[in-house]
Amino acid sequence: MATQVDFYVLTAADRRSRLTTACRLAEKAYDQGLKVSVRTSSPAETAEVDELLWTFSDRSFVPHGVWPAAPEFVAATPVLVANGALPESHRDVLVNLGADVPPDFATFARVCDIVGGDDDSKRDARHRWRTYKQAGANPEDHKL
Repeated sequence: MATQVDFYVLTAADRRSRLTTACRLAEKAYDQGLKVSVRTSSPAETAEVDELLWTFSDRSFVPHGVWPAAPEFVAATPVLVANGALPESHRDVLVNLGADVPPDFATFARVCDIVGGDDDSKRDARHRWRTYKQAGANPEDHKL
């Protein structure tokens, strides 16, 4: 079965909106009982998403951790955040904040790709869209 790829296109151009959207998507997948990987573009962004998952909403709790981590921690943690390769255990949903297509995206059941409202983010997203299509996926877009 092909990986489901969804682009979430924001009107806001600020970085914070992209990160908050990533947290909301991770929370929604977690609420559905899914194992989630959040792929960031840098160690600094990983730290920012890690912090934001604790604070983005007063009404929610998203148990998460930063990968790599101890195996017993990974097994008990539904959401992992990293800027590199992610473990095989968290392949239900990939929230992609990276500028490129993850080389192993086809090993995930679903990819949520977040697009900011700025020109650079849109340009990178068009490239990712073509890459996903060439790999056999049928991406869909959702305007937020």
